[in-house]
Amino acid sequence: MVFLLQQTLFFTMPLLVVAIGGLFSEKAGIVNIALEGIMVFGAFTGILFLYLFRDSLSGQNALLMAMMIAAIGGGLLGLMHAYATVSMNANQSISGMSLNILAPAIAVFVAKQVTPSELIPFRQKFFIESVPVLSKIPILGPILFERAYITTYIAIFIFIIALIIINRTKFGLHIKASGEHPQALDAAGVKVKRVRYTSVLLSGALAGLGGVVFFIPTSVEFSANVSGYGFLAIAVLVFSRWNIRNIIFTSFIFGFMQTVATTYSQISLFDNLSFIPAEFYRMLPYVTTILILLLSRGESAAPSAIGKPYDVSKR
Repeated sequence: MVFLLQQTLFFTMPLLVVAIGGLFSEKAGIVNIALEGIMVFGAFTGILFLYLFRDSLSGQNALLMAMMIAAIGGGLLGLMHAYATVSMNANQSISGMSLNILAPAIAVFVAKQVTPSELIPFRQKFFIESVPVLSKIPILGPILFERAYITTYIAIFIFIIALIIINRTKFGLHIKASGEHPQALDAAGVKVKRVRYTSVLLSGALAGLGGVVFFIPTSVEFSANVSGYGFLAIAVLVFSRWNIRNIIFTSFIFGFMQTVATTYSQISLFDNLSFIPAEFYRMLPYVTTILILLLSRGESAAPSAIGKPYDVSKR
């Protein structure tokens, strides 16, 4: 059971971080379906950094720097999306899909220039065997503080900070107003475009960071593929009804399904179910996504101005 929960955390944390990124953008009124591509680009920049400096940097400091680089890389794509959608009033879905196509193409092209293939290997040296004292806590200790990665703690920290920003700060109020009543926000003297730019930039940075959070615990090399996690993060956002408090629980459900799909052969609970084909387990996260979205039909909880370019003349 401890193994199952530990693995679930590894798959839950990237969903949590990327879904929070999507929340910042969509709460401000900008659809961001580019999360998938931004995850790929963020992971690419972070892991390329680890590859290029593999002989001079090591340990948790190298990982922290790689995460910063990934956030910057994701932020750059977020800035591109913001420019297209906020400044140029481009179709938000088309802008997002363009980035989803562009990001993996750049990653593959550059990877082929620096490695013999399109894969970028990295040394798996970020594993924390045991956190002193904290690993002795009953129940939670073995799950959270043994055989862990620092990415888990950073993801939880991001959730707490985002919760405070969205619900307890003036900036959070501006984000909500930008997605619900941008004309009222403008009338109050707040620049709607500035709020939207900042929100989409944050969204890109968190999605890029989520790319590294995805690869570090689950792989030993980068490939321009995050298994649809960006789109799963959007599903998490929709099922959570754009409520940040719900995101952590929804992320855990999807993360659990992804864990079953990936590690079912190592889970003793499934030893007597060998007659079930492997394809059944692999499709679980995606079937779950479809079922959950079907069950969440009804009145939309999305911000009322989402997807609509702000027109100052309608103030």
